[in-house]
Amino acid sequence: MVSTDERSTHIQPAHGLLTEDHPRPTTLAFIGGGNMAASLIGGLVADGHDPRHILVSDPEHEKLANLAARFGVRGVASNADAAARADVLILAVKPQALRRVCEDLRITVERHRPLVLSIAAGVRERYLRQWLGEGLALVRAMPNTPAMIQSGATVLHADRGVSPSRRNLAESVMRAVGLTCWVDDEAQLDAVTALSGSGPAYFFLVMEALEQAGAELGLDPQIARLLTIQTALGAARMAMESSDPPAVLRAQVTSPGGTTERALQIFEEGGLRALFGRALTGAQERSQELSRLLGGDE
Repeated sequence: MVSTDERSTHIQPAHGLLTEDHPRPTTLAFIGGGNMAASLIGGLVADGHDPRHILVSDPEHEKLANLAARFGVRGVASNADAAARADVLILAVKPQALRRVCEDLRITVERHRPLVLSIAAGVRERYLRQWLGEGLALVRAMPNTPAMIQSGATVLHADRGVSPSRRNLAESVMRAVGLTCWVDDEAQLDAVTALSGSGPAYFFLVMEALEQAGAELGLDPQIARLLTIQTALGAARMAMESSDPPAVLRAQVTSPGGTTERALQIFEEGGLRALFGRALTGAQERSQELSRLLGGDE
């Protein structure tokens, strides 16, 4: 299931998320008030979710005060208090801290049984169930950093025990910051991490290299930077808005015997495609290693 719509049709302006399970406005509780939580909160409020139905718990009071001032959300005294009042409990803490947080929340979560949405990278569902308890409605989400400007790409996974309405609810939350899609096999989230999770850094590296090469050809560094950024933005928009695959778009701007063909030939001779394949394989393998470490298997 793939959605390319950057805004969720499940979000009800000025009232918050409504589902068949929750005809009243849905209360969202964030455990952790860092950058990704702030991005999600900003997107949700912009989409019409009532900030009075968004709770945030974080040990840093300054973060809570900042979020309250920016978005009108409510800080709460403890993680357990947030979980007890949540319809959707969003785990937005660092992966290394997640086990302790979950184990502390286990009694509360088992009693109130909210939908649990984890955006902690690399922590597998089976570990979350060990720490929080079995039989919970649990969804894992892998967003990437452009979510901070509502241009993210998020992949979600849920087991078959999660109802369609709760899957829709989880997707609605993540659509507030960009595109969403689902995978049926949780193991594919390691490939997602390698592609879209780490992907922004790959594009930044390409942009860095283009800027440097342009400057070495004699362009003013600032002009090289502006041209690089606008070219990347334009190419991405063309790819997003076209029904043609990138190979066709590339061919359309490559004249036989021209400058673009010469440059692309050099990239191909340098093994660029194989290099990307090796890089993503390495990132996927590292994601698998980190998952085992976070779960305490090694």
